[in-house]
Amino acid sequence: MEKFLTKIRDVRKERGLSLENMADELQISHTAYRKIETNQCKLSVERLVQIAAILKTSASELLDEKASHVYHQTNNDNATFIGHQEFENYYQENKELTQNFMESLQNEIAHLKTEIEFLRSIVKK
Repeated sequence: MEKFLTKIRDVRKERGLSLENMADELQISHTAYRKIETNQCKLSVERLVQIAAILKTSASELLDEKASHVYHQTNNDNATFIGHQEFENYYQENKELTQNFMESLQNEIAHLKTEIEFLRSIVKK
C-alpha cells in the first residue's frame, strides 16, 4: 500500500499539484486528502478513479508499477482493449500462491468425486 500511495504523491508532485489542489479538486478537506496520502484512512476505488483523473493518468497506472508493460489498442469502434499483458511475470511472482490454489482445487475435486461415488452407492441400494 505504501508504494501505491508513494506513487500517487510522486505523480501529484510531477504534475505540480499540492495537497491543497488535490483536496479542492476532490471537494474534500485538505486534512482528509492528507490522510489519504499518509495511509491514515481507507481509499475507495471511486476516490482512486477520481484521483487518477485529476492526475491525468489511469488508476491501473497508479496501482501497478509495471503498467508500462500493458499496451492498449483501439478497434474501429474506438473501443479500447488491453492487448498484451505480461502474464508470465505475474505468474512467476505469484507462482507459489498459484500452486497452492491449484492443489487446493485438486483436493476439492477429489473430495467431490468421492462424495459422488458414495451418493451413487446409496442410490443403487
